[in-house]
Amino acid sequence: MTSPAAARFSASPFRARVAVIGGGLTGLTAAWELQRAGLAPVVFESAPRVGGAICAHREGEWLHELGPNSLLEGSAEVATFIDALGLGSRRLYAAPSAKKRYIVRGAAPVAMPDSPLSFVTTKLFSFGAKLGLVGEPWRARGPADGSESVADFVERRLGREFLDYAINPFVGGVYAGDPRLLSVREAFPKLHALEQEHGSLLRGAWAKRNASGGPKGRIFSFAGGLEELPQTIARDLGPAVRLKAVVRAIRRRGTVWEVESEGAGALGAIETFSSVVVAMPGDAIAALPFENVPGATQLGGLREIAHPPVASVFTGYRREDVAHALDGFGMLVPEVERRQILGTLFSSTLFPGRAPEGHVAITTFVGGMRSPELGRRDDAGLLAVVQSELAHLLGVRAAPVYTHVRRWPRAIPQYTVGYERYKALYAQIEATAPGLFFGGNSRDGISLANCIASGRRLALAAAAHGPAA
Repeated sequence: MTSPAAARFSASPFRARVAVIGGGLTGLTAAWELQRAGLAPVVFESAPRVGGAICAHREGEWLHELGPNSLLEGSAEVATFIDALGLGSRRLYAAPSAKKRYIVRGAAPVAMPDSPLSFVTTKLFSFGAKLGLVGEPWRARGPADGSESVADFVERRLGREFLDYAINPFVGGVYAGDPRLLSVREAFPKLHALEQEHGSLLRGAWAKRNASGGPKGRIFSFAGGLEELPQTIARDLGPAVRLKAVVRAIRRRGTVWEVESEGAGALGAIETFSSVVVAMPGDAIAALPFENVPGATQLGGLREIAHPPVASVFTGYRREDVAHALDGFGMLVPEVERRQILGTLFSSTLFPGRAPEGHVAITTFVGGMRSPELGRRDDAGLLAVVQSELAHLLGVRAAPVYTHVRRWPRAIPQYTVGYERYKALYAQIEATAPGLFFGGNSRDGISLANCIASGRRLALAAAAHGPAA
């Protein structure tokens, strides 16, 4: 990324210093792009490691992705970024054997249709539901203002059965959320745009497929897990990344910004920057101590954003102890099935190097908005739930030979109906405080691809702002 503004600063004898608050993927991407453009970023990360939720646990030949498990190469932006980091040759694309996606119906995994013929013959949806889909192109558009929930949107356009057995499990898998609460415009903007622009999901999907020549984008990871991505960026940034650096104050002083921090070898250090990039979760932003920033006290309202607890439970089995072929990406569980898990990933099918020879690795997610109390259970309770569910759904017939549990007490921000007020607040404060920029998963989307795009957007804005006078 090189904008005219960035090019101007790279040629300047004064390298504008930019404070980047947060060392997750968004903040690291922003800092990397700023450094590439010739500016001087400083990343303040309070934790002892970079990457935020992107982390993995390796023990022997077992590899458990504790947070995100894969990255979608769905845009040229992601592909170009990975290549520019020198990670292109280290991509591990999802195995062809992981193509199937399963949805539980009637207490059994059913493969989702992946072609017109398989849609006609699938047992996942009834004949009535399939027939009802024919009328979708003629249904009226919904509100454009973001006041409609995902559940209302889908039931209106596709019917209740598609809500129950397609969108509900998908929302549970992506957001660990409840489609009755999420805003369709904020949580799934592409879905909302299809209706607004084309009047129909089917017409819109067909138009985009023809325009692009078909769906593109592949899922990938790395041999050492996704944390290779933040670790590589941090190595490139070198001393610009400060770990265990706690920000104590962010002050606006006319046209410059002061950041007071402690840790990382400094006690009460006060440094001056031309701009400040804030790339943190919403509740962490709410706790930042801003001074002389109009409206910053309103950021406390970001604590209202729901973040349900989610537990990631990794279980390893001997191959012969699991009846299911595990011939797919994984299995999602609709709420109407009344099970105790959100879904599972067939981790060792998806990527190599996740389990020893002759064994399989399965990652199961528990909790979310659907059953937060389950996500807070202790290890023994979580493992008991998972073992019982996998026995029923996948034919697991022996205890796991390896287990590892990771809890995320506040996992994924929920883009609920009315969420646009938080985005408006960010924009309002930026407008009154030149040089201050907000991004991350509470503003720009929750996927890793969204985080990369957010970091690049922040870098461009900070570069265009320029050095302080």
